[in-house]
Amino acid sequence: MRKPYLGALLALTLLGAGAAPAIAATSQDTAATTAKSAQSTPSTAAAAHRSKPKPVDFAGTVALDNCSGFVVRMPQSRPNDPALLLSNGHCITEQDMPGPGEVVVDLPSKRTFGLLNAKAEQVAALTASKLAYATMTDTDISLYQLTSTYAQIKKQYGIKALELNTEHPRQGRAITVVSGYWKKTYGCKVDGFAYRLKEADWTWKDSLRYTADCQTIGGTSGSPVIDNRTGKVLAINNTGNNDGERCTLDNPCEVDRHGKVTVRHYINYAQQTYGIARCISWNSRVDLDRRGCRLPRPAGKS
Repeated sequence: MRKPYLGALLALTLLGAGAAPAIAATSQDTAATTAKSAQSTPSTAAAAHRSKPKPVDFAGTVALDNCSGFVVRMPQSRPNDPALLLSNGHCITEQDMPGPGEVVVDLPSKRTFGLLNAKAEQVAALTASKLAYATMTDTDISLYQLTSTYAQIKKQYGIKALELNTEHPRQGRAITVVSGYWKKTYGCKVDGFAYRLKEADWTWKDSLRYTADCQTIGGTSGSPVIDNRTGKVLAINNTGNNDGERCTLDNPCEVDRHGKVTVRHYINYAQQTYGIARCISWNSRVDLDRRGCRLPRPAGKS
């Protein structure tokens, strides 16, 4: 799990809040050269412009005291709805990390989050009203409901929430992992998907696997994984195999449909987020009974 470690915290202290942000990676496959642009007809130039990846920056991401996260909206979200903030289940501080099979709902919280602008500068401290949902079963997510609405954040700070993609990600898609904790980005591609990803006592379903370029570290947990082409969130960064061990803490292993175990040393993973939107109803309320919602439910609730 990508929580900060001592070395990371020391480095962050040495760097200070004024450290320059990294520049987001872009896809060379779709970038048109100046010469080609000059020779293009108006119609082909317009097509080339539409195919260029959207720039990925830090706007809407947040720095937690132990992880990364981001303000997120659903396709059905309205401006005056309370804003939601997404991070990992293992990043919550209101209680211990959720155990296998444990689901946390509607837990009071006054946790604060440092909201970043496009240049990774902190422009506000957002406050939670509650921890609306958290689990480390099947996935690894926490959803905080904030005291501010989407409209208030946009009006006061000029920042729009990141939007979830609502379809399963595609293999080979160029992505950027954006860490608000480190104010750093990691560029790579979707390498594939793990049927089951097992780490210590936890098991996650259909986890997204990065190509080796995304060498995420402690503190990047909770970072949005952004599709470079659409600018929408495909997944949430959560773990990687540090030591080459098999299925232990900080060393997840992949388990296929037949039970075969594969260890990929130095490879990192994220949990897909496309299904979350189906579990959010009016006024940003988490509704696990909503049609199509497949998030795990608290024990005793079928």
